[in-house]
Amino acid sequence: MHPEKPRIEPMPVEEYHRLERDLFGDAALGGTAGVSRTWAHNPGLMKAQRPLQEYLLGGSTLPPRHRELAILRVTWLCGSEYAFGQHTLFGARAGLTPEEIARVPEGPSADGWTPFEAALLRAADELHADACVSGPTWEVLAETYDAATLIDLIAVIGRYWTVAATLNSIGLPLDPDRPGFPPA
Repeated sequence: MHPEKPRIEPMPVEEYHRLERDLFGDAALGGTAGVSRTWAHNPGLMKAQRPLQEYLLGGSTLPPRHRELAILRVTWLCGSEYAFGQHTLFGARAGLTPEEIARVPEGPSADGWTPFEAALLRAADELHADACVSGPTWEVLAETYDAATLIDLIAVIGRYWTVAATLNSIGLPLDPDRPGFPPA
């Protein structure tokens, strides 16, 4: 059961901006999202995870559309409405339609996915359930992905499992201007 109220409140915006400037200087992003202001309660972790986050969201070999399908699926499986909502926006920018985003909760067997997209979603399901991608799913993914991209897929799913578990445990509520889960 997720907490009914936040266990850790997001840092006030001005305090967060000061910390971000101290840690990142000119590379400070100046955002106000609750997730960033919550991570800021642990500046060492905030600083350490930023290069990984930048790589996974901007430098990885994983196509953005595929990355966002995998993130949406694992955050759905983890019940992280905050992370799912954030990646609803990122998914739309990566080319996912509102119908596709709304279909992610139905999983890999839902009508409308290509066999490859179903395998992406199934990889998230399998990693979530068993901490391992099955042989049949791997084979479908390996028809398209090289070794580096297969590793990137596993890393992004693992990273967002961690993000979802952290946000769920902290009890971070949705930002007022962000979507949550799609309507049932």
